[in-house]
Amino acid sequence: MKQNMVYKRVDNREFDEIRKSKITPNVLPFAEGSALIEMGNTKIICTATVEEKVPSFLRGKGVGWVTAEYAMLPRSTQTRTQREVQRISGRTQEIQRLIGRSLRAAVDLAKLGERQITIDCDVIMADGGTRCASITGGFVALAIACKKLVSSGILRENPIISEVAAVSVGIVQDSIILDLCYEEDFAADVDMNIVGTASGQFVEIQGTAEQGSFDFGQMSQMIELAQKGIRELVEIQKNALARV
Repeated sequence: MKQNMVYKRVDNREFDEIRKSKITPNVLPFAEGSALIEMGNTKIICTATVEEKVPSFLRGKGVGWVTAEYAMLPRSTQTRTQREVQRISGRTQEIQRLIGRSLRAAVDLAKLGERQITIDCDVIMADGGTRCASITGGFVALAIACKKLVSSGILRENPIISEVAAVSVGIVQDSIILDLCYEEDFAADVDMNIVGTASGQFVEIQGTAEQGSFDFGQMSQMIELAQKGIRELVEIQKNALARV
């Protein structure tokens, strides 16, 4: 992709470069699956919990369910974030649903059987892109849990269909850039979150013009850039799972 790079990124990355990213599997011994994902200064612990139950609307149907919960620790941000004890915010609900939808796309729910896997994503440091990092790291925790279900003899076949990862893209000062950190996200004229599979299929595309608007050509460039980032993140996922 050719682009005149006018905007100077705050961390000196190229416009098509994701942040330095790392996924460490099995960071918590008690969870059926767990991973620590680090994307730049964003750090999230993702865990997978397997329960022999499904929501009431799925009982007796022979299929499973994947759901997610998301939370930010009080000092994961520059100022203290209030704990959501009695009622979660609309933002948190929206992120949880996005993570759940995205990770369900990675699983054959019929092969999972009547059991639920809950992915908990706890942000310990936030520097932009937490929902995308939660999906990317959450997949690794999910895949580890599914592998254990097979190795323990509970499942005959692994229900994982494909890797699923997510990344942000945006327009800052007329430049289209990949994987926005907090400063870039704050200054962005357009912000998009794109979830995709290893084969290049899309699970979800969220795009908003914070100021002004964007055209079809710009949208196509952002999607193309996101696909590059997703491919790179999938390789990081595969490398993490190869160590399990």
